[in-house]
Amino acid sequence: MIHKAGFVNIIGCPNVGKSTLLNALVGERLAIITSKAQTTRHRIMGIVSGDDYQIVFSDTPGIIKPAYKLQEKMMSFVAEAFSDADVFLFITDIFEDIELDEKYVDKLNKVAAPVLLLINKIDKATPDQILLFMKKWHEKLPKAEIHPISALKNINIDKIMERLIEMLPPGEAYYDKSQLTDKPERFFVTEIIREKILKNYKKEIPYSTEVVVEEFKEEAKIIRIRAIIIIERDSQKGIIIGHKGEALKKTGTMAREEAEKFFNKKIFLELYVKVDKDWRNDDKRLKQYGY
Repeated sequence: MIHKAGFVNIIGCPNVGKSTLLNALVGERLAIITSKAQTTRHRIMGIVSGDDYQIVFSDTPGIIKPAYKLQEKMMSFVAEAFSDADVFLFITDIFEDIELDEKYVDKLNKVAAPVLLLINKIDKATPDQILLFMKKWHEKLPKAEIHPISALKNINIDKIMERLIEMLPPGEAYYDKSQLTDKPERFFVTEIIREKILKNYKKEIPYSTEVVVEEFKEEAKIIRIRAIIIIERDSQKGIIIGHKGEALKKTGTMAREEAEKFFNKKIFLELYVKVDKDWRNDDKRLKQYGY
């Protein structure tokens, strides 16, 4: 029987390792990881249940100044995270400019929920650098507990889990103990495809694309998927498809292989490309695409 349960919300700027942290804490690959900023667009929940506790982790988009309506919607997920957290995990790293976070530092200093400040990527720093960064952050967030970690190398992740369990409020489970996330299977197909787009294309192309799964049909030995890559301009279509379709074929092959690992099943994946002009600034389209 669950005796402790709560929402632990992960926030921070882009490129500090939020998605890597979520995956490390949950023990499953739920969030896509690339070296590009703004990888996470949605609020993704990962659920960890023990014999007498349940932690609902929430990974939000990286904190940015919105430049168009899609980014405004992304920042609304961050705002939601401030309204329902039992514990905050505020993640930074040894390379981040502390001044970037002033607005959210002020918010975190005012929240009633406890805050754990995680300094990531300590495997790339000296002990003196880590201590100096911890001192600077203590001046910014004096009430926060500060913990140095490496999400990628799994350094101090177990300690963070132990501390979070201690901090959970009393309560019953929010989700079935067998459930790992609140997202449907189709969502993870779109994220897998989008990850491969982020890795295979440069400049603005990955940020101008959205992925829509039109068909997800699971059979006994295979899952048949038909998905559309949405782009903003006609000129981007040729870039996505590539010479003789090679670029799209490469993206599709990589996505299929990743999906087979994720679902542990053979995948048949069909990818198409469609132009939906200026979708990132269209409220109707953004709602249609789940924002």
